[in-house]
Amino acid sequence: MLFPDHGCRRTVTNRRAAKEDNVLSHVQDAANAEAADTVVAVMTGTTKPLTSDTLLAQILTSLEDDKAEEIVKIDLRGKSAMADWMVIASGRSSRQVAAIAEHLVDTLKQEFRVISKVEGKDAGDWVLIDTGDVIVHLFRPEVREFYQLEKMWLSPLEAASSTPG
Repeated sequence: MLFPDHGCRRTVTNRRAAKEDNVLSHVQDAANAEAADTVVAVMTGTTKPLTSDTLLAQILTSLEDDKAEEIVKIDLRGKSAMADWMVIASGRSSRQVAAIAEHLVDTLKQEFRVISKVEGKDAGDWVLIDTGDVIVHLFRPEVREFYQLEKMWLSPLEAASSTPG
């Protein structure tokens, strides 16, 4: 025969165990995230985890090394949830735009193990590279002038200060 409060204690004990399991799973999730950052750091040879700012710096370096022109970086944090940064740059020809895009994608894959989604590389007029935290638009000058993405994402003051001249 069971005592009336015995079942009650078992329910309370089960609730406490569930709460402890929930707390422990959050602690385990945090530990797993930290371990994943460490794995990325080991794989990339860096001492700190990959951040959007680190990725942005590598992208800007690659674009400058490949002689991309009129490079503009736009901070999207607080403006959009799709990415932290947008980079817009130009190449002198379709061939250069495609080559810059291919080199950038290869560099990010080798340096950071980042697999990027690429659209438009075959045509070379406008190549979109989505790395997750940073979105890169590479244009031929005429196509860039036609779409004017900077005006869509920058304030008038920011657009005026980013215009080469």
